[in-house]
Amino acid sequence: MRREYIRQTLAEADVDADPVVQFGRWFEQATHAGLIEPTAMTLATATPDGRPSARMVLLRGFDQRGFCFYTNYESRKGAELAANPRAALVFWWDKLERQVRVEGRVERTSRAESEAYFSSRPPGSQLSAAASPQSRVIDGRATLERRVAELATGQRDGQVPLPEFWGGYRLAHELVEFWQGRPNRLHDRLRYRRAGDGWKLERLAP
Repeated sequence: MRREYIRQTLAEADVDADPVVQFGRWFEQATHAGLIEPTAMTLATATPDGRPSARMVLLRGFDQRGFCFYTNYESRKGAELAANPRAALVFWWDKLERQVRVEGRVERTSRAESEAYFSSRPPGSQLSAAASPQSRVIDGRATLERRVAELATGQRDGQVPLPEFWGGYRLAHELVEFWQGRPNRLHDRLRYRRAGDGWKLERLAP
C-alpha cells in the first residue's frame, strides 16, 4: 500500500522559535482532528546494555520542563528508566500526516504532582492501577478482577490512595523533531536541538 501525503507543508518561517510552543500548536490541531487518541505516544526505553523496548502511553501534560506520563514504577519501563534514565517519544497523527519525536532525560514527577493526577482519574482507573502488578506474569485475568474487587470493598469513601509504586515521569526534552508528510516521500523535517539556554533549528533530509 502506498499513500501520498499532500495536506500541509512545514517551513522554517512558519514555526515558533520554541519547540514547546510549536508542539502546543500542533497538539491543539491534533485534538480537533477527530483522532481516536491524540495524546497517545510511543515511549521507547532501553536497558544499560542497549536492549530497547517500546510501548504506547498517554501524554498527560507538557510545558517548558518536559513531557509527562504516568505509570507503575515497578513495570518494565519503570525498571529500565531507573537503570537508564533516557528515553524517546513518538507521536503519530495520521489525519494530519504528522509525526513528532522527542528525546531527553527522564525523572520522576513530584509526589504532589502524582497525587494530583491520580486523584483526578476515574475510580475504576485508580483501582486498576492499584491492583495491577504491571509487566509481571500472572496466572489469569480472574486474579486481577479479584484484586480489584477486594480493593473496591475496602474503599468506603470511594477514594483510592496513591500506591507507592505508581506515579509520574517527566521527559526533559533535549531534541524535538517535527515531521510533515509531503508528496513523493520528500517529507519536511525540522529539528530543534538544545544549544546552551536556547534552541538551534535545523532542517533534516527526509
